[in-house]
Amino acid sequence: MQAREIFQRYELKYLIPFDKYKAIAKALIDSGKMRYDKFGDGYGRYNIVSLYFDSDDKKIYYETRNKLRFRQKLRLRVYDNATINSPAFLEVKQKFNKVVNKRRTKIKLADAYDYIKFGRNSENGLEEYNPSNPQILEEVEAFRSLYELKPRLVVSYDRQAFHGIEDPDLRVTFDYNLTTRDDNLRIEDGPYGMYFVDPNLSVMEVKVSQSVPFWLARLLSEYECPRKSVSKFCTSTDLLEEQAMKKGRTYTSLIS
Repeated sequence: MQAREIFQRYELKYLIPFDKYKAIAKALIDSGKMRYDKFGDGYGRYNIVSLYFDSDDKKIYYETRNKLRFRQKLRLRVYDNATINSPAFLEVKQKFNKVVNKRRTKIKLADAYDYIKFGRNSENGLEEYNPSNPQILEEVEAFRSLYELKPRLVVSYDRQAFHGIEDPDLRVTFDYNLTTRDDNLRIEDGPYGMYFVDPNLSVMEVKVSQSVPFWLARLLSEYECPRKSVSKFCTSTDLLEEQAMKKGRTYTSLIS
């Protein structure tokens, strides 16, 4: 999947009906200004399964829910039909003054699980996990240690993605079939769980390095797409906590 490791951009989110997503996706291609994401199938489609982390006192959740000027997340992500030996990505995603910074390192999923379980080895350090970018894994370790982060929940969804033809930094994605779970945190087991967004809706994101181009802003206006913040992590946490309370159990889940 994508090999790029460092991103800095604005991410604008919209929650739209599924049929409107289909119409906009067609309009993007018909405009001649965007193409299907080359990392997906022939139509830019692929699946994402992510393991999110949080502290016992939910520092990450509250940073996001309260919309702090600076907030960050840690997640482990795989694409499509991953196995324990597939490449995965450990990602630190930060947001400051509406600018999103994402730093990630590729690591074999089995090695990622070992890192989560054992952390830094005093003899060999983090290099024993063979990350593509050791410096970013050091940043992951510092973040994880400072916040005392633990595996918390899995989020999965299907995505269709588009890239700008003349503007390679322009990206539009549509996420659907958004599900979450906390009873099985093995992300190689694939996408399943409870819907935390109505399956008749799609989360659209416009990702730009500067401003949204005029032609795209006009297109979104024509389709009446108001901005709406959607946090996959917070919405999933809310749903799973609600379900846990109904079942009379404590909301804690770790990789065994």
